[in-house]
Formats: sequence, structure tokens, C-alpha cells
Amino acid sequence: MATSLDQRPETGSESVTDLVHRLARDARAAQGRLARMSAADKEHALKLAAQSLRRAAPDVLAANVRDVSAGQANGLSGAMLDRLRLDSQRLNTIADAIDDVAVLPDPTGLVLDRNSRPNGMVLERVRVPIGVIAIVYESRPNVTADAAALCVRAGNAVLLRGGTEAVHSNRAIHAALVEGLVAGGVPAAAVQFVPTQDRAAVGALLGAAGLIDMIVPRGGKSLVARVQADARVPVLAHLDGNNHTFVDRSADPAMASAIVRNAKLRRTGICGAMETLLIDACYPDPHGLVTPLLDAQCELRGDARAQAIDPGILPASEADWDTEYLDAILAVKVVDGLDQALAHIAAHGSGHTDAIVASDPVAAERFLAEVDSAIVMHNASSQFADGGEFGLGAEIGIATGRLHARGPVAVEGLTTYKWLVRGTGQIRP
Repeated sequence: MATSLDQRPETGSESVTDLVHRLARDARAAQGRLARMSAADKEHALKLAAQSLRRAAPDVLAANVRDVSAGQANGLSGAMLDRLRLDSQRLNTIADAIDDVAVLPDPTGLVLDRNSRPNGMVLERVRVPIGVIAIVYESRPNVTADAAALCVRAGNAVLLRGGTEAVHSNRAIHAALVEGLVAGGVPAAAVQFVPTQDRAAVGALLGAAGLIDMIVPRGGKSLVARVQADARVPVLAHLDGNNHTFVDRSADPAMASAIVRNAKLRRTGICGAMETLLIDACYPDPHGLVTPLLDAQCELRGDARAQAIDPGILPASEADWDTEYLDAILAVKVVDGLDQALAHIAAHGSGHTDAIVASDPVAAERFLAEVDSAIVMHNASSQFADGGEFGLGAEIGIATGRLHARGPVAVEGLTTYKWLVRGTGQIRP
């Protein structure tokens, strides 16, 4: 009798570590072939992948229903369920993102700089793929498509290890993508989905130095912390999005109210959502900021001065200033001007996305210059912290470190460079 997808053996007699290493070796071989494909051929293959995903919509959505039902039964949070859930519109948006990535300029082969040495040698610094990339992610089936598209466009092979809560959705999306990519000439092993939900697979990926060139975790803080702590492979990641919006005394009230509501409530479960609202003590209309949030059933937790704005604001604890809620909960603090806002962000921010709403250009430019986050905004909602909104087609994640890439990481962030030196027989004296 046939077994179900959940019950069938996934690795046979092969150990999980051996499985992961075999996939990585296959990916390495495929990456060499992928890197030799022309930009036009990769574009064509990605467009075929998008078409294949659209054709597979009934299968993908049926698989997603299974995952959502299981997630509800297992008590997944509202934020996790929101990230997990697909519908026709969301799936079409995912396919559109693949098409967007397909037409992005191919970064590989780009000459970053060129110079001639006095001895006649000519040096070029040229952008090249990173190699084999592993993506470890939770409850985000869109990552399967985004990561595959971005990696292929940049000439990288990718190993996808999605979470158990989205396993059916991920497998259906992966199958559709590979069908289109292979039709376009991309080796199947260039985009592989790790075929086991055994947690040991994550450990095997983290320890695969020499086989995997970079790991990108996307998920909750505990997952990312584990990857950063245990990886023997370079990691590109952010732990959390403890994002702030500071409403300066000069802010236009209508603009400020609209931005604050959108930054918190458009989608509370994404890493670009605002988690702390800072209000200048001299701002003339604090009620216009908090009342719409309270009316929308957003729980506000504030300091004493924030509580004085509205009796519906609950007292905040010290932990609230450091919490990424990913829910309809917001910390609110009244500050004495820009200096105190900057100090609060420096003490409690996670370096992801912070914004100022201000009409005063001096205050705005100082905020942009002094806030040390991957994304700093003026008069815009933090919900725009997204690769697609930045014109990058899609993103493989948000990076908050200071090395290699920062902010939304898309095609260019999935490349590195090498030096090409052309001589005419020079020898070093």
C-alpha cells in the first residue's frame, strides 16, 4: 500500500548528513553549468518557471490548504499563519516576482573597476556568483520561489530547507519551478529542496563548510540565533525587526497618522512592521496617532507620558522596548525631541528599519545620517522594507550586518567578485 507524503521514508539507508552532502555536491556541479548560461538564457528559464507556477496554482493552493489546516490544529500564531497562507492573489504575486527577477540586469560578469599598473599588467575586478547557497526558512512558502529565482539569476545553486509547517506548499512550488527551469536549460540540481523534515538536516547544512558557501536563515529569532551560533559557513541574516517610527514635532499630522497606522497594521507579522512608536513631546496631535490604532484593536503599551495621552494605553515594561511583537501590539514612548529618539533607537533597535516623520529637513537629514540601521526612512512607512518595493524584484532576506550586503538582499547581494590580472610576461623583482 502506498504511504502518505508525511509517512514515506525520505532518506532510505542514507544518513541525513550524507544526504545533505550529496545534495551539496550535486549543487556544486550544477552551479558550474548554470554559471556558464547566458543572461538571456537565464531570463528565459525564469519566465518559464513563472509560467509553470501559474499553471500549477490548483495543486499549490490545495497543498497550502493542508499546511494551513495543520498549522491551525497545531496552534501556530496568527503571524505565522499569515505568512503561511496562500491564495490566488498571493500566488500570482509570487509568480510576478519571478518575472520581475527574470528581467533584472544580470550582475555576473560586470566589471566593477579596471586599472593598469606601471609594469603594464591590467587588473579587473569582476562580479561573480557566490556558488552554493543554502536557505533555511520557516512558514514562508514564497521564499521557495524568491530564493530560487534570485539564486538562478545570480548564477548560484541553492539548497532549500523549508519548515515542516509549510512542507506541502514548498514541495508543490518547488516542483512547479523546477519543471519550468529545466525546460529552459537550468540543471535540476541547481534548485533542490532538501527532501527530509528531519531537524538533523539543518545541522548538516550548518556544518557543511567547503560544500556550501553561504547560509541564509529566514524565520523566527530562535532559528536565526541557532544558525548564527552553530554555522561553520558564512551567514547572511537578521535576528529581528524591532523597528521604530519617530514622529517629530514638525510632522504633518495627517501624514504622520497615516504612516503610523500603516507601519503597524498593514501586516503585523512581517519583519518590516513598526514595533515601537516614538512621539516628540512637542508634537501637537498625539491623539491622532494613537486613537486610530486603539480603534483598530491594536494593543498599546506605553510609558507614563504615553499613557497620559489615552487611558486605553497599558503600562509598558522594560522588555517591551526590545520586543518584536509580530502582532497587533505596539510600544509607545514620548521623547524629548530628536536627541532622545536617537538615543532610544541606539539602545533598543535591532538595526533593521527605522523611520522619521518630519517636515523639518534638518531633523530628517540628521536622523538619516545618525541612525545606524540597514534601512532608514523619512516620511514613509517601514512596511516598504522589502526587496520588491525597492525595485529589486524580490529579496532573499534582510541583512542587518555590516559586511558584504545590507538591507534587502537581492541579485547583486548574491554575488561576490574576483580579480582578473592580464599580463605580458611580467615577473616580480
